[in-house]
Amino acid sequence: MFVLTLYYATIFSMKQFFIKFLYILFMLLLISLISFFAMHLAPNSFLSAGELNPNMTPEAIAKLQAVYGLDKPLFEQYIDWIKNILTLKFGISFVTGGDVIDEILKRLPITLFINIVSLIFVFVIALFLGISAALSQNSFIDKIIQQIALFSFATPSFYLALLFIGFFSVYLELFPIAGLHSLNINATDTLAYYKDMLWHLVLPISITIFVSLGALISYIRSLTLEILKSDFYFFAQTRALSKIELLKYYILPNLLPPIVTLLGLSLPGLIGGSVILEAIFGIDGMGQLFFSSTLSRDYPVIMGILIISAFLTLIGNVVADLILLKLNPYSKN
Repeated sequence: MFVLTLYYATIFSMKQFFIKFLYILFMLLLISLISFFAMHLAPNSFLSAGELNPNMTPEAIAKLQAVYGLDKPLFEQYIDWIKNILTLKFGISFVTGGDVIDEILKRLPITLFINIVSLIFVFVIALFLGISAALSQNSFIDKIIQQIALFSFATPSFYLALLFIGFFSVYLELFPIAGLHSLNINATDTLAYYKDMLWHLVLPISITIFVSLGALISYIRSLTLEILKSDFYFFAQTRALSKIELLKYYILPNLLPPIVTLLGLSLPGLIGGSVILEAIFGIDGMGQLFFSSTLSRDYPVIMGILIISAFLTLIGNVVADLILLKLNPYSKN
């Protein structure tokens, strides 16, 4: 993060850097405010089950509320939570009693790995299929790619996950149904350990890639068709350039900036989608932690995951800005 900040400050003016920094702080504050009050206004709470337990006295419930600070006014709870966040203290989990930041950091790497790998493959595959469809407009290939995009856009990830599990895991027995590791895996053998983990992640990553392709393929196809109709592309064709040269010097440079922007904006969808897939495939990641914490009304964990997810999304947008500047230095102005 520190290296990214220095790099950002060197290529942008201090005014632009300061504005961007204030924007990130404002968005984090706004997201935390909306999330905090919306979560506490929801029916039931973590102590609702205790109130129905005949063995739990009102005094015991009041003591628990005092321990977790739930007896204070809502706005005072929010101010205390913000103060703790500034010192990177996300509170204590109601369910496990452990530090929230430790609970999240244990599960964050696998969620980041799934999303980053998926994003790379989505970018490459959508770019190839979108350009191929545009260059062969109205042909059989174009129609097939459009049908793939439509199917991808219309298929819910949870439904596709169930189909994949039924076919590839139960019927063909090619991939495991759930989990991250086999029961008989030797953890001391590092290579075998990570190969086994990748084998378990084939299905969830494949589903994440497929359901993210549809909109991007259609968008790239539309952009490419606009480029093919432009005057500068027509002029380039008159110079008898090869298809590779046309693609390299005229199509890709005009395609990449809007695609990078769209990928930056798609990060929340990828992170949100991991909640469903991690719950279905039993992956002990941040998505499954969020799902279980929501069911148990574990407020500190929910808020910690929301803030970290928002922060990662905003950092992703900053990275997209840096990539855009490299692709088009004139965008700095």
